[in-house]
Amino acid sequence: MGRMHSPTATHCPYCALQCGMNLRPAAAGPGVTVAERPDFPVNRGALCGKGRTAPALLSSRVRLTEPLIRAHATGQLEPATWEEALDAIAEGLTLTRRSHGPDAVGVFGGGGLTNEKAYALGKFARVALGTSQIDYNGRFCMSSAAAAHQRAFGLDRGLPFPLADVPRTGCVILVGSNLAETMPPALRYLTELKENGGTLIVVDPRRTKTAEQADLHLAPRPGTDLALALGLLHLVVAEGRTDEEFIAARTAGWPEARAAAMAHWPELVERITGVPVPKLREAVRMFCAPEAAMVLTARGPEQQSKGTDTVGAWINLCLATGRAGRPLSGYGCLTGQGNGQGGREHGQKADQLPGYRKLTDPAARAHVAGVWGVDPDSLPGPGRSAYELLDALGGEVKALLLMGSNPVVSAPRAAHVEERLRSLDFLAVADVVLSETAALADVVLPVTQWAEETGTTTNLEGRVLLRRQALTPPPGVRSDLSVLHGLASRLGVAKGFPEDPEEVFEELRRASAGGPADYSGIDYARIAEEDGVFWPCPEGGTGTPRLFLDRFATEDGRARFVPVAHRDADEVPDAEYPLLLTTGRVVAQYQSGAQTRRVEELNAAAPGAFVELHPRLAERIGAVEGGPLEVVSRRGRAVAPARITDAIRADTVFMPFHWPGEGRANSLTNPALDPVSRMPEFKVCAVRVRPA
Repeated sequence: MGRMHSPTATHCPYCALQCGMNLRPAAAGPGVTVAERPDFPVNRGALCGKGRTAPALLSSRVRLTEPLIRAHATGQLEPATWEEALDAIAEGLTLTRRSHGPDAVGVFGGGGLTNEKAYALGKFARVALGTSQIDYNGRFCMSSAAAAHQRAFGLDRGLPFPLADVPRTGCVILVGSNLAETMPPALRYLTELKENGGTLIVVDPRRTKTAEQADLHLAPRPGTDLALALGLLHLVVAEGRTDEEFIAARTAGWPEARAAAMAHWPELVERITGVPVPKLREAVRMFCAPEAAMVLTARGPEQQSKGTDTVGAWINLCLATGRAGRPLSGYGCLTGQGNGQGGREHGQKADQLPGYRKLTDPAARAHVAGVWGVDPDSLPGPGRSAYELLDALGGEVKALLLMGSNPVVSAPRAAHVEERLRSLDFLAVADVVLSETAALADVVLPVTQWAEETGTTTNLEGRVLLRRQALTPPPGVRSDLSVLHGLASRLGVAKGFPEDPEEVFEELRRASAGGPADYSGIDYARIAEEDGVFWPCPEGGTGTPRLFLDRFATEDGRARFVPVAHRDADEVPDAEYPLLLTTGRVVAQYQSGAQTRRVEELNAAAPGAFVELHPRLAERIGAVEGGPLEVVSRRGRAVAPARITDAIRADTVFMPFHWPGEGRANSLTNPALDPVSRMPEFKVCAVRVRPA
């Protein structure tokens, strides 16, 4: 770890809040400590435990510091030089392309990569490899909300308004989000909402720490959020609470959406969801009473095989009541991963080019190909979505380059995905730590992390931010941009993959110009001066903190109602699997845990997996607090200690998904895909539970 000599203003490496923090030199020896940065408007100095302990990941004791190559003689990963490692990867990818064609090579990225890395990775796949087979783990995070945004508004930005607007609205419906544990510094916005006289409705099958703050908690059966939203819209219509003037002036498709909602009368919705009719009526009253209101969704309604329609139903509720495209009103998605927003805008998604352009649009292909200096016809078409790509490993896709993801823990049907990764002819992984996925690789590359490199991220508000390098990386560690530069040159592409992040960003600006996510008016100096710049920001623009106030991003400027109807989850309980499993996070761990499980303080707070269940269910199956429980689905088995609480429905069990091994929750989850977003159904599957 290099020595730091002066304080550096930067951002947390974890969630999409991208909290501002200052890094200061450690009192003794190399390294840094975290200090508050109260001037940054998103978190105003507040940090969670993960942010405060982030420097622990910079220690050479917990990270990779030299390349590793799997030795043929021993089958073990052994130290190698960078030249040997890059040569081995180039050879593995080249042999696969030569024998089986370019689409036999896959690329899998991550929602934690900076904009520069995500951009370069997408360009590398399509220009240096010529493959269509690229996607990223952000597909597992917010793709359903993105698809619903596109259908309704013509543009996807997680929040179309700044977080600062949340405390100033009249009512917030928070659907499937536990901010108190997933984004603790953001909870203050809900606290301030209530202090200002606003109301909070939380929709969650568990009485989480966030739900405990609510004025009204609705606890639907997992997988029934779509019916719940439709039932609320039915009541809005039946009680005469629609905003007919807004509907007529600024929307299209209302008659069809209204007819679909009217088929979901309150008593039917109560039977489907388990939410009593009086609570449905109270929710409608609270939402419609003030002049302004918002709906915010997260992974709960989105990680379903009908997630796009579910989010669409909540958007329909906003449109029908005039709670969109107006000050202090709207629908927003609480993006999860650190650069989940920017990561899906600039080309590492299977169907997109930089600037949120569609890969199938001839004009978009021509523009980006012009920036890249290649023939538009040379760019491959759309490839497989994330789970479909992982499922194809060892079959049609025989080699994989993976950056910044750990699908052995994070993917649905994880045991199957692990088997697919093992079946590859060649696997190369670039990561900060030896994750469970990296441990399977033929070549592992140690790369720099947040405090050792400069680059931009885009937070959940659409605010483009600058992470600044504070430390010199350890000897033997290189940046992901350096990796792509070295591989591209070995694959015969000598130019176009610079190692300097600002140079990459300047090209990203040109590639995004004129696209939906236009960054052309943003540069490093401006980001630093303005505490981030909201996209879209064309050349000469001021940035756009609030979208849709004048018109929506559709051709005619009108938002689109989309008629949707409730349908069951892919799996429903039966005699063999009588319970529902839902999954989520805990405050001290993050995503697959590859980083946070290496921090002593965080492990002490959350040392391992558990199974949360209701006392009535515990009594029925003979479970005791702390005793091992076996949870079995059609895909696998997990074992973890029981945590008995009346904060969960009696027909549902909950597991956090941060751990590998016997407690791996994603051994159980269902890869059934949403037909539009290709999001897997992480949030609901049928299981049976018994003492182990």
